[in-house]
Parts: sequence; structure tokens; C-alpha cells
Amino acid sequence: MKLNKIRTRFLLAMILVFVMSSCVVVKEYEKVYVNDADMKLTANKINKFETNFQVYREAASGANGGKAGGGCGCN
Repeated sequence: MKLNKIRTRFLLAMILVFVMSSCVVVKEYEKVYVNDADMKLTANKINKFETNFQVYREAASGANGGKAGGGCGCN
């Protein structure tokens, strides 16, 4: 019974540590990096990611502006 209480308290303490450490205040001098171009996920980057994913998934996909050829390996 006593071991169960210790485990429960330990588990609650660990959950509390993780919950409290996840909240972070961004400092003023760190807010500059939020507006960097690398941090923005524009439509072009999304389309490029989806096309790249489709090329690996669909071996015979072609005519997407990338390499010529299909899934036969003849580029």
C-alpha cells in the first residue's frame, strides 16, 4: 500500500515537471527569429514537400518539373 502511494506521488511529480517545463516565455530578442524566412511554411514549400513525397511514393509519377522519365529507371 505504501509503495503504491510512493509510485503515485512520483508519477504526479514527473507529470508536473513536464507540464511546468513546457511553458516558456519568448524573450524580446528571440522574437526576431520567429519572422525568419526559414520559419515560414509557404505554399511553395508545402507543394514541394508534397511533390517530393509523391515521387517516392508513386514510382511512375512524372512530368512534375523534376527528373524526366517514369518508374522504369530511364531518365
